[in-house]
Amino acid sequence: MADKKCPECPKCLPGWLVQFGDLMSLLLTFFILLLSMAVMDKKKVEEYFDIMKKAMGFIDASTDVQTQSDKYSTESSNSSDDDTDSNDESMEESMQEVTELVNQMNDISTVETEQIQLEKGQNEFTLDIPSTIMFEEGQYNITNPNSKRFIAKVARVIRTMPQAFNIEIIGHTATNGFQDEKIPRDNWDLSALRSISVVKELIKNRIDPSSLKVSAYSSYHPKSELASDNRRVEMKFFADNTNDDILSEESFFDRLE
Repeated sequence: MADKKCPECPKCLPGWLVQFGDLMSLLLTFFILLLSMAVMDKKKVEEYFDIMKKAMGFIDASTDVQTQSDKYSTESSNSSDDDTDSNDESMEESMQEVTELVNQMNDISTVETEQIQLEKGQNEFTLDIPSTIMFEEGQYNITNPNSKRFIAKVARVIRTMPQAFNIEIIGHTATNGFQDEKIPRDNWDLSALRSISVVKELIKNRIDPSSLKVSAYSSYHPKSELASDNRRVEMKFFADNTNDDILSEESFFDRLE
């Protein structure tokens, strides 16, 4: 009888390897089908490569360097101008909403010294709130329901602002330099604790804590000679969209030489 064993194949392949090869073939076929059914937007791809060329500094060989430099610098300046205009518009919209809220609160108050003021600066605006609206005399906890409702309304306006702002809460006091063994021990404690109370109330009303900042000036940043004007809490709204190059400024350590 002839030997049925194959002398050239002493050891055959394991059975699982055949199944594994079939699986890989099926997966390859599946991905080829997915690729064949995918629709590529030529315009989007061209825009993407154009952006990448600008970002990485690629230069078209068909155009001289000066022309392309002028072109890209013009596009960048136009883009920055558009961003500035949009930021200004969002600032105006936010100020309009805050102004309406301030007018509502001022209509409720019958005391002239308890009027909230809105001041606009460069790339910022500030709510100047008399302490008598927020706190009792010499106190730093917000217990008045009307004060809590006012902060809740401010927080609602902040959440609907079209632009994300950083908010600095600044406490001020009059120049009556009181001293006490209990907290608040002096005007520094009082101004700081009042700022913290406003911040905590804003956090309760779903304002992002990372956008909040606390400052306290005691009586050293007076607004006028009247004590009632100096007892106040300021809410400063400002945006971090400055285009100043920090590296181009003179270093503090360079001035020491």
